[in-house]
Amino acid sequence: MQKPTEKSIKSRYLDLLATNYDNKEALATEIINLESILELPKGTEHFVSDLHGEFHSFQHVLRNGSGNVRAKIHDIFQDTLTRKEINDFAALVYYPEEKLKLVKNSFSSKNELNEWYVTTIHRLIKLVTYASSKYTRTKVRKSLPKNFVFIIEELLYKSNKYNNKKSYYDTLINQIIELEQSDDLIIGLSFTVQHLVVDHLHVVGDIYDRGPEPDKIMETLINYPSVDIQWGNHDVLWIGAYAGSKVCLANLLRICARYDNLDIIEDAYGINLRPLLTFAEKHYSGDNKAFKPKNKTADDEQTSPGEIDQITKIHQAIAIIQFKLEAPIIKRRPCFDMDERLVLESIDYDNNRATLYGKTYDLEHTCFQTIDPEDPNKLTDEEAEVIDKLLLSVQQSEKLKRHMTFLMQKGNLYLPYNGNLLIHGCIPVDENGEMESMTIDGVKHYGRDLLDHFEKYVRKAFDDKDTQDDLATDLVWYLWTGKYSSLFGKRAMTTFERYFISDKAAHKETKNPYYHLREDVEMCKKMLKDFGLNPEEAHIINGHTPVKEIDGENPIKADGKMIVIDGGFSKAYQSTTGIAGYTLLYNSFGMQLVAHQHFNSKKHVLLNGADELSTRRVVDKELNRKQIRDTNTGQQIQEKIKILKELMHDRFLN
Repeated sequence: MQKPTEKSIKSRYLDLLATNYDNKEALATEIINLESILELPKGTEHFVSDLHGEFHSFQHVLRNGSGNVRAKIHDIFQDTLTRKEINDFAALVYYPEEKLKLVKNSFSSKNELNEWYVTTIHRLIKLVTYASSKYTRTKVRKSLPKNFVFIIEELLYKSNKYNNKKSYYDTLINQIIELEQSDDLIIGLSFTVQHLVVDHLHVVGDIYDRGPEPDKIMETLINYPSVDIQWGNHDVLWIGAYAGSKVCLANLLRICARYDNLDIIEDAYGINLRPLLTFAEKHYSGDNKAFKPKNKTADDEQTSPGEIDQITKIHQAIAIIQFKLEAPIIKRRPCFDMDERLVLESIDYDNNRATLYGKTYDLEHTCFQTIDPEDPNKLTDEEAEVIDKLLLSVQQSEKLKRHMTFLMQKGNLYLPYNGNLLIHGCIPVDENGEMESMTIDGVKHYGRDLLDHFEKYVRKAFDDKDTQDDLATDLVWYLWTGKYSSLFGKRAMTTFERYFISDKAAHKETKNPYYHLREDVEMCKKMLKDFGLNPEEAHIINGHTPVKEIDGENPIKADGKMIVIDGGFSKAYQSTTGIAGYTLLYNSFGMQLVAHQHFNSKKHVLLNGADELSTRRVVDKELNRKQIRDTNTGQQIQEKIKILKELMHDRFLN
């Protein structure tokens, strides 16, 4: 059979493409449309990072567009509305369903309420008009509530020049109110504003960790119009568990027990923990204070003393299972260079001491009753049965399957986007700033190539969930804990030491040199160049390590080349960072870093209209306003135009 030539393949492709365009005019219209779109201002990108399961804080930042919604309200209404009216209107746009209930209860007559409806709908139409001013009508239409597209478009694009349709417009709004459609319209318009002020969302890692509602964050992201994700170390841990890694599963269960978030496992994802609890209650005590859930006491109103006792037992059981499961991987993968983490082999069980990195320590809070000193890494039959049942339950969870599949579809280890490099953790380097190499399957990899291979193996593990001891599955765990992992970014994870050794010096986890070298402009330029970006114009947008602003640390590093946006969404870090998270906005005029104050509650916003927003800092101001042609989307459009012009020449101009 004759192989098709490049020319014949191209001809077939053009034939297929031609079926979308009946005539020369239709094709010309599409080319004109695309060429025109290239001249529009680029949309606003919104960067968030290290959400750590804090759904309510994340949702608020998403709904207010990191202050973008309020800024646009202020632009339009600063001369006509009081501060309180602006606050109330902003709260309505953020939380329309809840605010409507409060507003409707505040009126004493139907006429007053109807007047409020008329005024509010007009204001929302004005706000949507302003927020959509840099978009095509087609794009705006996609953001509108489907049931009201015709009505909203009539109101959006009305012209009062000749005053011929005033009665028509008044009747539209009056009928909406009379037919009791005004609430739905206000809700729809409010969500339209939220979607228009941000064109694309970047989540720079760690949706999961110690916070209580990562599943709700995932559901929000699945329904978000345009989003990408750069995996964090905690995200990869969950991916690994679903992909068949028992040690990843043990790790995430241990973390959930440590922070009293086992509800995520049982209630959110429907995973049966009964076998683990039964085993734990049989073998472990609830008195081991090193394994009590963090920040919980017997006086805690939400967690009973009995529940704390159960969690403490589960915590010990799964920690020991985790340490046992790590050993076979370390032994079969010498390229991981992790022999020092064979922690159960380091213990002198007769004297209750352990020797790690050449130093011997006394152990405390031990719970080694299921460990055989002659073969410390071996799971008991009960432990093996428990972890097998847990893995089966994890892989049968439909909700978890949907969430992990979405993480794989929308996620990457890093992403070059619109001239910037988005990466959660680090690019492993040595003290001299040279890329550190790791040998995988007999081949050395470093820099971008190393990250590409890490990602390739993550995807391979996810595609073959039934194989649990292959290199791909082991590498997913390595990304969580290995010294050359771009996600972990430290030399060793001292989990064992933190549980059993009182000497704080043993707990120290030495960071990769990347974290102090990223302060250097030339180092950042070198990394950007390695990832194929313009080192003079690009930025690295980084998460993973909380910025301690309270101590004077600056999230904008290396003269603006490096922007670190982990400022403490996680409540556990807010006392050390001094704020409640950073977000980044990048519109056609440049970049702004937004620092957020502690999110009080939705109720506080609804009653007071106050945003938990603090300062904005200009990171980079564009001398020339960025257009769509300057973006990744613009490159795709230009490629499409090129092909369409070839089709025009081939089919209609010859």
